Amino acid sequence: MTGKKGSAPDPARSLALLWGPQTRPGRSGVTVRSIVTAALELADTEGLDAVSMRAVAERLKVGTMTLYTHVPGRSELTDLMLDSIYGELYADVAEPSRQPGGWRGAMEFVARRNWEVMDAHPWMHELNVGRTGFGPNSTLRYEAELRPLDGLGLTDVEMDSALALVLSHVEFVARQAAAHRRTQQESGQTDEEWWVSTAPLLERVMAGSAEAFPLAARVGTSAGQEHRALLAPDHALAFGLARILDGLALLIDSRA
Repeated sequence: MTGKKGSAPDPARSLALLWGPQTRPGRSGVTVRSIVTAALELADTEGLDAVSMRAVAERLKVGTMTLYTHVPGRSELTDLMLDSIYGELYADVAEPSRQPGGWRGAMEFVARRNWEVMDAHPWMHELNVGRTGFGPNSTLRYEAELRPLDGLGLTDVEMDSALALVLSHVEFVARQAAAHRRTQQESGQTDEEWWVSTAPLLERVMAGSAEAFPLAARVGTSAGQEHRALLAPDHALAFGLARILDGLALLIDSRA
């Protein structure tokens, strides 16, 4: 993302906005917080491409240049949007640690909350977040999600890597789920409708290929009948998360 036309994102400028006051009104009454709120409403209802400084200004019924006195450009705006979304994750920094089931229950809670937030704001998948995770809410998120892993015998680097592994799995499945929903919307068919109409054809095709591809025919048929869909996001999330946590348990037990 870039800021004003012809300008490049300025990390120092973004950090100053992220950590600075966001409720101080200008002469027009607009605040950084109101700008971010309007941008989030646009992204949630119309997609990230609909978010422009002009569109946000129109939503707030002010001139576009008024916004630039508060937020220098779209790059800084998307940084603020993302950090605001991270503020939805937890009631406080200790919430993950309070969950039942020890560190494993906490990681399951972390995965579920991140999944819910990504599901509610699918435009997040379009952002490159590699260098934008340093706002107050994203820092609180990192602290909250690390705390359940502290004191288990893992090194600091291993704690960071373990958390990244869990979140990467959640993000991957959430991206797949978002793409799957778009396919449903564009086709006008639910998974159940697609399966009912496609299953007989698939059975005929796979029947002729069963000898050449016995595992593909058997396993594909079993998965299709079980999920009645090409993708079962809830199953994929739960199955992968359980295997990741099983592996982490082995590592933690080895340090005990």
